[in-house]
Amino acid sequence: MGASSMIVLIIAALTFSSIAMLVSKIVTKATSNPQKGQPYECGIPTRGKTWTQLNVGYYLFALIFLIFDVELVFLFPWAVVAKKVGWMAMVEILIFFFILMLGFLYAHKKGALKWV
Repeated sequence: MGASSMIVLIIAALTFSSIAMLVSKIVTKATSNPQKGQPYECGIPTRGKTWTQLNVGYYLFALIFLIFDVELVFLFPWAVVAKKVGWMAMVEILIFFFILMLGFLYAHKKGALKWV
């Protein structure tokens, strides 16, 4: 598994993706329809200006959700080895939760959790 394996992998990936795109161009018929370029949301035709600026609060809420959701990725491996490691695992997870709680309190203080 050296550089030659990586080169073969890259060539294979480029070849397979190129073949897939070429086959889709050959098999499908290209039609141009003005409706294809229109914005689409839930089947309801848009009225007015479609490019509107959203409130940054939505993005902050989503980022905070991701942060607290990703912590579950670290929680599952801990749960698997917690019994083997013993009390040290409990101390480590308490420190981890304390840091998460500080982040949660900071976000709450800044008003990032208020739905706009």
